[in-house]
Amino acid sequence: MKLESKNIKLRALELKDLQFLFYTENNTNFWKVSNTQIPFSKYTLTQYIINSHQDIYEAKQMRLIIENNKKPIGMVDLFDFNPQHKRAGIGILILQEFQNKGFATETLKLFIKYAFGVLNLHQLYANITSDNKNSIALFTKQNFRKTGIKKDWINTNNDFKDVVLFQLINK
Repeated sequence: MKLESKNIKLRALELKDLQFLFYTENNTNFWKVSNTQIPFSKYTLTQYIINSHQDIYEAKQMRLIIENNKKPIGMVDLFDFNPQHKRAGIGILILQEFQNKGFATETLKLFIKYAFGVLNLHQLYANITSDNKNSIALFTKQNFRKTGIKKDWINTNNDFKDVVLFQLINK
């Protein structure tokens, strides 16, 4: 299966992505949803890239770079991979200057096909803060269904936000 569409390509991490990863992982605007609290060094990120070839059954996670015109514009993560229960979480990050151009939609469509067709998953889920209207619309358009709310789940400067759980079941 090709992880490509008209405008994007999903590909494995490469050492050339170090600067992009350094920028995104150390951008404090993303920390609230990534559960990050400290910056990452280039050394740590280099080691992460070097070890990113680990089999998903061993690592229980996977990150792919989203490219447009051979330029990284974001990342898609598969996390909490559970082969016994055939489920995993999904998260998508698109840099702000590339948002609202359809790249997240293309990414999600491709990744759903990959998760269900190649990894043989039964379900994907996403945790989205209740105020993230764009992400809620994105996942809802791809038939993810709201199945729960985690009250006061994310703390950002003593402002607690609810997180909405969305699930897509492969039937």
